[in-house]
Formats: sequence, structure tokens, C-alpha cells
Amino acid sequence: MPQPPYREAPKTSNTQNTPATPLLTVTADALVAVDFGARTKSRPPGPYRRLFTRPGTRAFTLANLTARLPMGMFSVSAVVMIAGTRGSYALAGAVTATGLAATALVAPWTARLVDRYGQARVAVPATLLAALGSLALLLCVRYDAPAWTLFAAYAATATTPNTGGMSRARWAHLLKGDPESLHTANSFEQAADELCFMLGPVLAAFLCGTLFPEAGTLAGVVLLVTGVLAFAAQRSTEPPTPPRDRTGAAARTTAPSPLRAPGMPGLLAVCLAMGAVFGATEVVTLAFADAQGHRTAAGAVLALQAAGSCAAGLLYGRLKLSGPAEHRYPRCIAAMTALLTLPLLAATLTGSLALLSLALLIAGMATAPTMIINMSLVQQRTPPARLNEGMTLAVTALLGGIACGSAIGGWVVEHLTPAAAYGVPLTAAAAALLITLAATP
Repeated sequence: MPQPPYREAPKTSNTQNTPATPLLTVTADALVAVDFGARTKSRPPGPYRRLFTRPGTRAFTLANLTARLPMGMFSVSAVVMIAGTRGSYALAGAVTATGLAATALVAPWTARLVDRYGQARVAVPATLLAALGSLALLLCVRYDAPAWTLFAAYAATATTPNTGGMSRARWAHLLKGDPESLHTANSFEQAADELCFMLGPVLAAFLCGTLFPEAGTLAGVVLLVTGVLAFAAQRSTEPPTPPRDRTGAAARTTAPSPLRAPGMPGLLAVCLAMGAVFGATEVVTLAFADAQGHRTAAGAVLALQAAGSCAAGLLYGRLKLSGPAEHRYPRCIAAMTALLTLPLLAATLTGSLALLSLALLIAGMATAPTMIINMSLVQQRTPPARLNEGMTLAVTALLGGIACGSAIGGWVVEHLTPAAAYGVPLTAAAAALLITLAATP
């Protein structure tokens, strides 16, 4: 066991050249060596522990998670709030769909501004504008304003910045030249996405059901603003912005658009198909649970799927991978396609909600590794000066796919059966596999 660095006081009386050093110098590393020396020799710190030993990483990650949790709350809160007061799920669905479409148009533009002017300068005003939109929606619902005001208010929330993309951009900046640590960081971020979208709807439904219909939206606004302000305050880890000219204005980047980067159209097409998997699975599971007489259990069933994906993402981040990500990508999508046959079989052959929950838990384990590789490829193929824009385009494609998958899944549920509708996410996953095979050299 290493000895603590005791150092005797100098015995000379000449204090002019004597450094001001305490009689006993004990550093944090020495304490760890003394207390846990034997264990550290046999068990080195894991990849996630090493990841968060870097200065500033814990602070910006905690703030980002606070800002990211409401992403899974707002849509559920809006549906519960509007449907509960107006008595129309059709109106609630149309309002949330409008906000989704507005986000698809505005989010890449917001991300472009983030790349050009910096995260703190753009994310804070964009978040405040989105918060005002959410509060306006709350007031319009509360005071029975005309229906068109709900659409206008919810469309204003489209300026919400891509907090997950900004966090990934910080990791890419901090871990430049360290692909192994960047793989771990991307795995953690994907697991964080799954965790937030697992806890967010549950928290929103709990607040709206136990307090008042507007509680979920109000809590989401507080968490979003608080998290973004704390995240923007962490300037030491923020990626640098392009150089400025003599007037102080940011110089226009000469980097090409991420849409023109080699391989990006294929990745975005896969994101669209993957979003259809997520959107269809959510709607079909809600319908299946309702048909079985267990509507309230649908949230727990979907949470199990997200939990399986979250656990798989964390485990995948601990693996030491070899070879290019392009070769692992089709294999992961093929595994996800194969596992998505389990919910279809469980629903059609047994009709048991318990077996369906187990099938979704297993099927979700292929989701996070696939999305981790997807985001890693987006990072690799996007010009560094437009990284936020590239990742936001991927998220936008996912959102568009979720909207399409929800619509197609709902149509199949109404015209066939909820059990048969599990063929929709399976078909979308097979389409993603075909796209990947066609685009992979």
C-alpha cells in the first residue's frame, strides 16, 4: 500500500527560499490511495466514473438532465390539460401535432444559431420564448380562449433548444481525439434520453391527475428554464464559436450544410423510420391496453420498454468496440427488427398484457445501441462547425417519424385490431434495415 506523502518541515532557518508548504500535505489522490489502494489496483474505475472526473462535466450534465426531463412532459401535459377541460382528444391531438410540425421547422434554424453564436447566447432567449408559449397555452386553456389560440400558443414552444444535442456537442468538444470516451459519453446521453422519456410522462400524468390539469405544464416550464439557465452558466465546457470580424459579428461559417454531408441523407431516412417505430409502438400499446381493460397500465408497459433500452444503453457504453461503426449499424438494426417480432407474437397469439410487457422490455434492449451508433455517425459526418444543426436534424427526423408512425398505427388499430397493429413498428424497423443496407458500403 502506498504511503501518504508526509514531508518534514525544513530544518534550515533561512525562510526566504523556503516554499510555504504545510507540514502534512495530503492530496485527494493520496487519500484515495491510502484508503482504497488495494481495491483500485484490482478494480480500476469504470468508464462512466472516468468520464465524470473531467472538470465541469458533472455540473453541465446535471443541469442538462433537469432541462431535458420536461421534453417527455409537455405533450402528455398538453393532451391531459386540453382534453380534460375541452372534452376533446381530437383537439388535443391536433394542437400537439401542430407543435410537433412547428418544431420540425424551427429546431434546425435554432440549432444553426447555436452553432454560430454559442449555446448560452441562443439557448437562454429561445427557452424563455418557448416558456412563454407554454404559459400562454396554460392561460388559454384555463380561461376558455378560442381554439385557434391553443394552436398559436403551442406553436410558440417550437423554439425550445435541443438540449440533448447541446450536451452531446459539449462531449464531442471535450473528448476530441478520444473515441473510446466519446462512445461512453454518447451511450450515457442515449440512456439519459430514455430515462427522461420514461419518467417525464409518468411525472406529468401524476401532477395533472393529483393536483390540477395545468400542473404538468407549469412544472415542465420551471424545470426547463431552471435547467437551461444552469446549463448556460457552465461556460468552461461550452464549445467555441466561429471567429468574429472587426465589427464583433460572428463570421459566417463556410462549412457545408449537414444535409450535403456524405451519408447524412441515409442516416436521416433511418431516423425517420426509427421514429415511426417509436410513434407506432406508443399508440398501439395504448390501444391494446385499453382493449384489454387496463388503460391505466399502458404507461407502465411503455416505461418497461424504455427501461430495457436505458439499461442496454448503459451496458453498451461499457463495451470496448473495434471496427467502424458503419459495420455495427446494420447489425443493430437487424437485431431490433428481429426483437420487434416478439410484441407482435405476444399480442396476436396470447393477448396477454403481461407477456406483451415482457416482450416490449426485451425488444427495447436493441433500441439504445442502435440510436447510439446513429448519433455517433451523425457526429462523424457533420461538419464540426455545424454539429448542433446536424444532431437537431436527426432529432427532427425522429419527431417526423413519430408523427407518421402514430398516425399509421392509429389507422391500423381502427381498421384492423390493436394486436395486428404491432406489425407497423416491425415494418418500420424492416424499412430502416433496408435503407441502411442500401446506404452502407
